[in-house]
Amino acid sequence: MDEGIPTEGSARDVASERSAVPTPRGSAPDPAAQSPQGLDFAHPPQGLDIRPKRRRLVLGVVVLALVAGGIGGAIGSYMERTGVGARIRLPQAAAESKHRDPDSVAGIAARTLPGVVTIHTAGAAEEGTGTGFVLDGQGHILTNNHVVSSAGSDGEISVTFSSGESARADPVGHDSGYDLAVIKVSGVRGLKPLPLGNSENVQVGDPVVAVGAPFDLANTVTSGIISAKGRPVTAGGEKGDGSDVSYVDALQTDAPINPGNSGGPLVDAKARVIGINSAIRSADTGGSGLPEGQSGSIGLGFAIPVNQAKRVAEELINAGRATHPVIGVTLDMDFSGDGARVGTKGNSGGSAVSPGGPGARAGIAPGDVITAVDGVPVHSGEELIVKIRTHRPKDKLVLTVERDGKERKVSLVLGSADDG
Repeated sequence: MDEGIPTEGSARDVASERSAVPTPRGSAPDPAAQSPQGLDFAHPPQGLDIRPKRRRLVLGVVVLALVAGGIGGAIGSYMERTGVGARIRLPQAAAESKHRDPDSVAGIAARTLPGVVTIHTAGAAEEGTGTGFVLDGQGHILTNNHVVSSAGSDGEISVTFSSGESARADPVGHDSGYDLAVIKVSGVRGLKPLPLGNSENVQVGDPVVAVGAPFDLANTVTSGIISAKGRPVTAGGEKGDGSDVSYVDALQTDAPINPGNSGGPLVDAKARVIGINSAIRSADTGGSGLPEGQSGSIGLGFAIPVNQAKRVAEELINAGRATHPVIGVTLDMDFSGDGARVGTKGNSGGSAVSPGGPGARAGIAPGDVITAVDGVPVHSGEELIVKIRTHRPKDKLVLTVERDGKERKVSLVLGSADDG
């Protein structure tokens, strides 16, 4: 039997044969290679290659890293979307210059506010709040008569400037017919009088800004436009002879005006006063008020034109009272036709045309209907009084008069209600 082929009875150990490491042909077996315990993987024997095992190890690490990275990215994306675990930081504009264009609403407000005051009055029976503005460096302040009338003859009037400084004010003069009053503060430094514009220059559509204290909210600024001119606004008193009624040939504005704005300035795009905010039309009553009710603005506010206010303020400061121009006739305030009809009798029972007065000298007679003033139509007695009140005594007017169906024009010079 061939000696190189083992048989069942061979002395060779099968277990040792199974564990033997093959050696290359033609080389002597390495005694250390006869057992796994003898392998040196740092210096493997010739013919032993362990690099595939390393590649499998590296590949496993790479796969694990990719999986972990994917999971981490998904978690990060979820946290970014939901904000879980993150500190919220909202985007915000950087600090900017506080300078504004002088012709912008903010620029106009900045120039106007220092000259506007909030007025508080306290009388024996009632209290009131309104607005006024500084006329000159002597401390004269213009406001509405209905703002300060609640103080009475022995009440208190105080004003608060936009800076927060307060001072006591004393009455100088007032006029219920024009609904204007002048009060004065003393010992106040740094007064900022507001420049006066010219209401004759105002056109419908011009931008305006109203400044005041609506509902006692001082330093409130609103803006809008002039929505109409020459609105006849009347309120207060009894409409008999017109002596207790306020008559205003008003500027109409949609700048929001509310109770408390009364007496405050309505200024143009150059921050010049063109009107004194005085009345609002209320949605609940449908009326316009001087003094106004407590309803809110519906976009119909009325201001006394500054040209009329300037004349009255000057008279109140210089003489303590204002003059009222008249035509010397008593009007029939119940007349429902078009125009203003001269009554048949005066309030005292005499003639409706004052003897020797402006109307009499112009040839006006009882029963005549006045339909226009200087070519501008008038549709009622109130409108005629409003048109007359925009002038001064001694101004010359041309009236269009109807008598017995015939129309003619007459010229007259306005008198004064104080004339004998």
